[in-house]
Amino acid sequence: MNTTTRTSTAERIGRAFGRGWRAYARGERRVSNWLVAKGVPSVGATVLLWAVKLAVLGALLYAAFWFALVLLGVVVAGWAAAANTSEEDEWPFTDLTELRKTPGYDPNLYNDTSHELYTDD
Repeated sequence: MNTTTRTSTAERIGRAFGRGWRAYARGERRVSNWLVAKGVPSVGATVLLWAVKLAVLGALLYAAFWFALVLLGVVVAGWAAAANTSEEDEWPFTDLTELRKTPGYDPNLYNDTSHELYTDD
């Protein structure tokens, strides 16, 4: 019997997200300290970082809006295409004998090997 506890997948994913968040926070702190070292006031650096965060959030929301709008358009187009099924849109020739009666019928175009005018090139 094995007495070691195993880490679940959810815990591994949570730890990975935690490491990512800590790395992001360290990077943000590093940028803030760099801005302060360059002479930007501490409040100004904080405001600048929040402005960048809000701009990124706005860009993501903008992209999500257009993605949702395109997806909605595809769904509406599919719904309209499915609702527009009528007998008029179907091919008028259902039988080969009816097709042979049409003017300008060429058996080579329809691969009609039983027709007397069919030529195998």
